[in-house]
Amino acid sequence: MLRTLLLTLTLALAGPAANAFDLQGHRGARGLAPENTLAAFRTAIGIGVDTLELDVHLSADGVPMVVHDPTLNRDLTRDAQGEWLTATGPLIRSLSAAQLQSQYRLGRARPTSSIATNFPEQKASDGERLPQLAEVLALLREPGRETLRANIEIKLDPRRPDDTPPPETIVRAVHTVLREAGVERRVTIQGFDWRALRLSQQLAPQIPTAYLSAQRQNFDTVSSGAWSAGFDLKTHGSLPKMVKAAGGAIWSPNFNDLTPALIAEAHALGLQVLPWTVNQPEDMARLIDWGVDGLITDYPDRARQVMQGKRLPLPPTGNPR
Repeated sequence: MLRTLLLTLTLALAGPAANAFDLQGHRGARGLAPENTLAAFRTAIGIGVDTLELDVHLSADGVPMVVHDPTLNRDLTRDAQGEWLTATGPLIRSLSAAQLQSQYRLGRARPTSSIATNFPEQKASDGERLPQLAEVLALLREPGRETLRANIEIKLDPRRPDDTPPPETIVRAVHTVLREAGVERRVTIQGFDWRALRLSQQLAPQIPTAYLSAQRQNFDTVSSGAWSAGFDLKTHGSLPKMVKAAGGAIWSPNFNDLTPALIAEAHALGLQVLPWTVNQPEDMARLIDWGVDGLITDYPDRARQVMQGKRLPLPPTGNPR
C-alpha cells in the first residue's frame, strides 16, 4: 500500500514515470464526444485516461483558448442563434475570449460533414462553448484527479505566420496560465513547430516537451526544416537524434512513421515515444508490443481494452460531472 501511495505521489509531482504507460485522450475523446470541449474532456476522464491531450490558440486579448484550428471550423461551430456558420469562421486571434464564448456554440458536428462521417460514435453535447485553457486545467484540480495530467499542443504553422501571434507571445501566455493554475508539474508542452518547444524549455525547463513529427506525403514536418527550429535530418541522422539535440523529453511521431528500430533508438537516447493518433485496436496492440511508452487516441475506450489484454495497468476511471 505504501509503495502504491508513493508511486501515485511521484507521478503527480514529477510527471509520468519512464516505465509508466501513458494513455492520452486526443482532443479529450474525439471519437466519442465533440473535440476540445469540456464534454470531451469529461468523457475521457469518465472512461479513464492518464492525460488529456488538447490544442491551444490565443484570443485577441491574449487568453489561451482550447481549439484545434486557427479559425472557427464551420463544421463544428454555430452562431448564438444555433445556425451553422456558412463559411470558415474568423481567426481565433481576431476575437476576444468573451466574444468567442458568447457568440458561438459547439457541441456537435455538422451532420453532412466529414467529421460526422468519420466519427459516428461521437455523442453530441449541445450548448458547449469554446473553453479557455484555465477551464480545462481546473478539471485536473477536482477531487480524485491528483494523477491526471494535460498534454498541451501549442498550435503554430510556420507556413501561415499571420494566422497566429508570434511563438513567444503564445508560449508566455500558456505558461502564465499554468503558473496561475498551479499545475506546472502535471503538464507536457507539445508542438509540431519546434520553436515553441525551445521557448518553453527556456521559460520552464522543468516542464517536459513532446516533439511532434510527421513524414506523410500530405503533411511533412521534417524534410524542409521549416517546422524543426533549424534541426535537420542531414546533420543529426535520425528524428530521435534531432529531438534529443533539441532538448526534448518525448518524441511523438505519426504512428505510421514508427519502426521497432526507431523506438529502440529513441529509448537508448533517453526519450519516451508517444505516437499519434492511434485509433484501431490492431495498431494499438502492435505498437505496445514494439515498446511505445503510451498512445494518443480518439478512442481511449478501445485503448483500455487493448491495454487490459496486454496486462498493462489501467488509469483510474472517474464519473463525468
